[in-house]
Amino acid sequence: MSATIRTINPATGQSLAEYEGWDAVRIEAAVERAHAAARAWAMVPVTERATRVGHLASVLREHKGMLAHLAVSEMGKPVGEAEGEVSKSALTAEYYAEQGPGILADERVDVDGAEAWVAYEPIGLVLAVMPWNFPVWQVMRFAIPSLIAGNGILLKHASNVTGSALALQSLFVEAGFPEHLVTTLVIADGDVPEVTAELIEDDRVAAVTLTGSNRAGAAVGSAAGRAAKKSVLELGGSDAFVVLDDADAEGAAAAAVKARFTNSGQSCVCAKRFIVAASVADAFTAAFVAGVEAQRLGDPRERDTQVGPLARDDLRAAIRRQVEESVAAGARLLTGGKPVPGDGYFYQPTVLADTGPGMAAFDEETFGPLAAITVAQDDDDAVRLANATAYGLGLSIWTAEPGRGVALARRITSGAAFVNAIVASDPRLPFGGTKRSGYGRELAAAGIREFTNTRTYWVTA
Repeated sequence: MSATIRTINPATGQSLAEYEGWDAVRIEAAVERAHAAARAWAMVPVTERATRVGHLASVLREHKGMLAHLAVSEMGKPVGEAEGEVSKSALTAEYYAEQGPGILADERVDVDGAEAWVAYEPIGLVLAVMPWNFPVWQVMRFAIPSLIAGNGILLKHASNVTGSALALQSLFVEAGFPEHLVTTLVIADGDVPEVTAELIEDDRVAAVTLTGSNRAGAAVGSAAGRAAKKSVLELGGSDAFVVLDDADAEGAAAAAVKARFTNSGQSCVCAKRFIVAASVADAFTAAFVAGVEAQRLGDPRERDTQVGPLARDDLRAAIRRQVEESVAAGARLLTGGKPVPGDGYFYQPTVLADTGPGMAAFDEETFGPLAAITVAQDDDDAVRLANATAYGLGLSIWTAEPGRGVALARRITSGAAFVNAIVASDPRLPFGGTKRSGYGRELAAAGIREFTNTRTYWVTA
């Protein structure tokens, strides 16, 4: 243990900071303090917990510039999107501050001869393993409802956003939460598998949530299963963006550009496979390629930048491999397709046509600025292609008849289905996936109750 963590600016390739990974003694001390804080927090009335969360919204807005700067520096997110991530977190805090106590209120049940109700009580200390692509939002969408539910949090954030993780820990204290209730664990990458497994096994840790890769999810899910502990996994996605034959092809293409290249294509719910009806395929493709070529690739600190660098060089190498393998398998390169020379981990926004099952760009999760277009002969073919994936996170369908879109969506497996809209998370609605995209839900009532003890009370006179 105790290996050094070094953060890198992906726009320049230059070192930002170094952090000493914690050893076993320091981790043990942190877990003990967090466990004590969680036990005390569970006794705080839910209305008081909600008040602290409401204050957190103000603190997030006050420090939006600082948090956005960290995200831009550590993982290359365009600055406007980084600021939007913080603002969305603040809105989520306000939503739960208002709605949380009602969601968690006891639910009375009519039974003969007794008084009965269902209570949603704190589960305890939760380990949260979080990714780098939304360094603020990914943490907040779990942490906010979990704190209102009365739990404590051990945060194991991605090492390349260690600065963001430590900043968030400080902001929780500034917002009035007890010290150590949200504890960031600074763990070097080589130690993460062993330490995570040990934490899940620890009796002081009640549950675990992970947002990340399928490999990491499999390890965490397996460890949680062995320990008989609750887990929520939000894993990869290869979302289908289906354009039917009656859709406005140019309007759908404009939405498709945004759906694919948000966060420089580094989002689990970015549209990745564009399944387009044959009769509108040419019009959609022309408009889509034009929109992609108009995207401004550049310095994420500049406000007119729309696509920044990939967060790490190995991620850029993965996109390059997927493009090359897909072209070798018969895909047509319409635009882009190359790393950008010079400093940083930039890759040209890329569109492939004539893709389908058996190609890397169709079968794998593409985590970067790469879009794959596939032509469907009819609605049945579109359903077949949309379902031809191991993933099941989001789905977007575009049509002139919303009812037709809903009917088609019911035939495609996903955790969310959007008709004539881009897939996005919203604190008022549950978020999560199926198949290899994971299980469990975040946000809304379902998310806040995931990490509670749903407890039955039965009282007779």
